[in-house]
Amino acid sequence: MSTRSTEAEQISLLDMEWQGVTLTGDAARRIRQLCSEGSCFHLSVRSSGCTGFAYQVQLIESPCDDDVRFLSHDVEFYVGLNAMPMIDGTEIDYVRQGLNSSFVYNNPNVKNMCGCGESFGV
Repeated sequence: MSTRSTEAEQISLLDMEWQGVTLTGDAARRIRQLCSEGSCFHLSVRSSGCTGFAYQVQLIESPCDDDVRFLSHDVEFYVGLNAMPMIDGTEIDYVRQGLNSSFVYNNPNVKNMCGCGESFGV
């Protein structure tokens, strides 16, 4: 007779080893400008669009217990722990094209993107 555990082992996101999230120099400069009043840059994802997820950037007063702290180009920023499986290894850039400017996410986990570029799938 074999002995089997009736409880499934649970994997905690806190126990994972992450590659991390990094910034380019341009992204770091822009985040420094945005956070000059003492707020913190925070990146997470939300369900959205035709392919599943969208990046969500917020300026927050202080991080939550389930935020992961990163430091890149001497800029401290936070990523929501629940977003890490989808964006681990991402490099955040800040790009200007004519009158438009935006953060661009070089995410190695992306398997597909919607045509308008607003959402991604992993």
